[in-house]
Amino acid sequence: MPETRLLAPDAAGLRDAAAILHAGGLVALPTETVYGLAGDATNDHAVAAIFAAKGRPRFNPLIVHLADLAQVDRFAALTPLAQRLAAAFWPGPMTLVLPLREGSGLSPLVTAGLNTVAVRLPAHPVARALLAEFGGPLAAPSANPSGRISPVTAAHVLAGLGGRIAAVIDGGACAVGLESTILDATGAAPVLLRAGGLATEAVEALGLTLGSPRTDKITAPGQLASHYAPRGRVRLDVTAPEAGEIWVGFGPCPVAALSLSQTGDLTEAAARLFHALHEADTLAGPEGRIAFAPVPDTGLGRAINDRLRRAAAPR
Repeated sequence: MPETRLLAPDAAGLRDAAAILHAGGLVALPTETVYGLAGDATNDHAVAAIFAAKGRPRFNPLIVHLADLAQVDRFAALTPLAQRLAAAFWPGPMTLVLPLREGSGLSPLVTAGLNTVAVRLPAHPVARALLAEFGGPLAAPSANPSGRISPVTAAHVLAGLGGRIAAVIDGGACAVGLESTILDATGAAPVLLRAGGLATEAVEALGLTLGSPRTDKITAPGQLASHYAPRGRVRLDVTAPEAGEIWVGFGPCPVAALSLSQTGDLTEAAARLFHALHEADTLAGPEGRIAFAPVPDTGLGRAINDRLRRAAAPR
């Protein structure tokens, strides 16, 4: 494949990106969460190319990004619960797992053969503009090699997938910095499948009680035990790092090499998380060690700790 092109987030860049997608190519695009690796969700070859570029297991389903609720209704059944959640949080960092419509036209690779599909309406203006220009559903997992640190800048995408994909639209740094919260909305009550950029407290504020998955099977993206991993080893809840460790602080940690938030702000920490993992990975090297200070397990802290546990999991 030729060198990966860097496209501007303007009308010309969006036209070029849409043309690549219509031809079955892959384009990384910015969203408010992380950069996604987009391909035509109705094209088997394009979706297969996403799995190949990432080295992603094919039993791991993909999120379909759409422009509006009318598009969602073409591919998935909008349950009463889904309509309530969509009215509150779309567009935004929430993905809903919904019943797949028969004859949807989506590639079966997108759903990993399940009878459900994960869908999202992104809020990022560049992502929304590209969806409008393309005019169809885009399958778009995070634009990084499978299991590695998620990308929150175009440079992160190029470092991981340069030469493997056709283009990257440079939309700057992602504002939220964590993948979307995934909720199973097939029933009467939401089930939390992955904590993310929408705090669970916001969902509960609607008067809804979040359930837990009843199976260990992979039913949505981001459920693999080992994920978001740097090259070196990771330790968590470290208040005193060992010699040679790259310590990433939270709150006042004067001797920390890096910090998620020196003021202890969880929103800043979420936006900084993957930046810090990339920076710590560079400082530590492939055989190095990274230590993270404790992060409160409330609000966005739940999603931060989820990512850190997966980054630290045995590989």
